This record gives sequence, structure tokens and C-alpha cells, in this order.
Amino acid sequence: MIEYPKRGEIYLVNLPSKPKDIKNRPALVVSLDIRNKLASDIIVVPLSTNLRPSPTHVLLQEGEGGLSNASMAKCEQISTIDKHLLIRGPFAGKIRKGKMKEIEKAIMIAIGVI
Repeated sequence: MIEYPKRGEIYLVNLPSKPKDIKNRPALVVSLDIRNKLASDIIVVPLSTNLRPSPTHVLLQEGEGGLSNASMAKCEQISTIDKHLLIRGPFAGKIRKGKMKEIEKAIMIAIGVI
């Protein structure tokens, strides 16, 4: 069976941070599993170790989802990326359902739903 990224998992991804500058950074998969399985891309929220509070940032503690440092999910930067930008390996882990609910709320704030 072919594996695919699952909602709530954290992967290291190649995300462009500046023009012509690619940076490997962790990102949380937020798209639905059926989409993740069938589509060639996924929807992610990038993570940062810059712990600046914001209504659209959610704190992930060290250890959660395999993170080696506390990080902020920057929900205002939600992005769709091709699956080939995922770096597979031991970095991937999964966050808890309660934390995923916080992420969902922050995304809704970021897009003006609440």
C-alpha cells in the first residue's frame, strides 16, 4: 500500500522563503486525508521557532509531533504545495486532536470566518 501524508502530521518540506531561496522547514498537514491520498498536492501550515504570539499562531510544545523545539504554527501562511516538496524521513510525527482544533480555529481567524 502506498503511504501518503495524513492530516495532523508534521513533515520537513522545501518551502520557498524568498525569491530563489529554498529553505527546509517543518510544516503541518491540514488538508483532508482523502484529498491527501488522491491529489498531487497537499495543504500545509508552516511552523517557526520564532514564538511570537498572534491570534493566528498556535504554540506546539517541544516533542509534540516529533518537534525538537517549541514552534508556532503560522496559520495565516496556509499554503498548497506539491507532494514532491515533502522530505520523507523520521521527522514526521502527528499532533493531538485538541491541538488540531486550535489550528482550525486560527485558520478561520486568518481567513476572516470568525
